[in-house]
Amino acid sequence: MPGLDKLLSQIKSTAQDIANAKLEQACQQAEELKLEAENKAKEECQKSLQKSSEEAKDIIKRAKSAASLQKRKAVLSAKQQIIQETIHRTRDMLKSMSSEEYFDLIKKMVSHYALAKDGEIIFSKYDQERFPAGFENHLNTLVQAKGGSLRLSAEDRPIDGGFILLYGEIEENCSFEAIFASKGDILQDKVNKLLFT
Repeated sequence: MPGLDKLLSQIKSTAQDIANAKLEQACQQAEELKLEAENKAKEECQKSLQKSSEEAKDIIKRAKSAASLQKRKAVLSAKQQIIQETIHRTRDMLKSMSSEEYFDLIKKMVSHYALAKDGEIIFSKYDQERFPAGFENHLNTLVQAKGGSLRLSAEDRPIDGGFILLYGEIEENCSFEAIFASKGDILQDKVNKLLFT
């Protein structure tokens, strides 16, 4: 049976060689699959990192934009507050002028607002009690240059500075409060330019 042993030995050797080759091939395929999986995992990890990085950059960009907007709003709000305080202080300053300064301002205002018509001018009771001597004549000199005249009214109005012009049924409110209200936007623009440009 030496021939059979030899045949069995040869079959066993061939089977062992085939098994070793198959095992080596399987190991090689497993190694390739492992490398492929590792590469795919690295690629996915890179994509994920890049996506996360882009998302982080986007979040940072949006946060900076929001912060910039908040800053602009805060600066604008502070500027508006400063402008309003400046306008209020100006109004208060007008109320605290000396009688001479006050009535000089009134003359300039009459010169600007009076029409080339005959009319009346109405003041507050407080102003009526402190008219300077010859005030009506001074006003009429100014208004006559425009072709009109003004008579001081005995009537008074509850205004805190300035006057009201009356031409028949038409009234023009030239009180400080009315002028500040009607010229509010213009005043804000001018104060803004003075303070911030």
